[in-house]
Amino acid sequence: MTPTARIHSVVPPYLLRAVADAADFPRAASAARTALASLEVVQRPKHEVRNAPEPVAGALDRSPQRTISDAHGTTTLPGDVVRREGDPATGDAAVDEAWTGLGDTHAFWLDVFGRVSIDGAGLALDATVHYGHDYDNAYWDGSRMVFGDGDGEVFERFTIAVDVIGHELAHGVTQYTADLTYEGQSGALNESISDVFGSLVLQYARKQTADQASWLIGEGLFTPRVHGVALRSMKAPGTAYDDPVLGKDPQPATMAGYVDTTDDNGGVHTNSGIPNHAFYLAATAIGGNAWDGAGAVWWDALTSDATTKSIDFAGFAGVTVTAAASRFGDRSREHAAVEQAWRDVGVLS
Repeated sequence: MTPTARIHSVVPPYLLRAVADAADFPRAASAARTALASLEVVQRPKHEVRNAPEPVAGALDRSPQRTISDAHGTTTLPGDVVRREGDPATGDAAVDEAWTGLGDTHAFWLDVFGRVSIDGAGLALDATVHYGHDYDNAYWDGSRMVFGDGDGEVFERFTIAVDVIGHELAHGVTQYTADLTYEGQSGALNESISDVFGSLVLQYARKQTADQASWLIGEGLFTPRVHGVALRSMKAPGTAYDDPVLGKDPQPATMAGYVDTTDDNGGVHTNSGIPNHAFYLAATAIGGNAWDGAGAVWWDALTSDATTKSIDFAGFAGVTVTAAASRFGDRSREHAAVEQAWRDVGVLS
């Protein structure tokens, strides 16, 4: 069997449509229309999506294996190789930011969870920068990262945000573990897990505790012309931006605001705000480094046999509660914090 690998992009379609309709941002509007058209090709035949094999002890190279290519403003992948592992910085900001972000992501997974690259078996980390003309997105296509340069009116270049790189590569981790179906609540969990681990990659790189982190996803991607701070907020879903041209961040923080829609594969980028907020509540209630507390619980849940491809919010919440009890004890504050977080967002009663 050779299934297809879905393109996972960090900018949701609803925001791209708002930009595409923005007469105040003509260059951005044109770029957003192009980015939307590219998302219509939602599946590409890539490779068999499967769990990574168990590495042979002592035989696995644990160092990152990065290759950055340059598309030179075209949409032809992979482009020309401009930096390989061991090469010095190029002076091209997009190339060197992608390089650093891939390295930060590799270091997080290795140092925190002992996972060698996103597949657990040393998968090479490939990326292409300068993709398309003013391309307003970054995505994981099942085998590589692809970064646009942004349009300069609404979006900056997409290599700026380390959490975006961590987010997209976390789609690869999910691909090789739970392989959550990208639709409805399982799809929103897929997006949320990428936000969770994207944020943790950034926090780990900055050595921030849960209380010190901003819990913003894509901070710095908007230009100063936009009234907003990021694409999403895990701390306060629905508040990341409120712009007279682009509209307001539509993410709900609780099940009371859950959006029933057929758009965006059943609202995967919208309803992900609910599990995002649950993670934030659990992480800050536990305190300390979020990757040691709630992050470890979410990792245990992602790799649990109880997490099926089509699991819903309540099912995943139950797996995390069980995981917290297994890791920390059923009378631990970690267990209590995880359970209470899901209650606070209305997933558990």
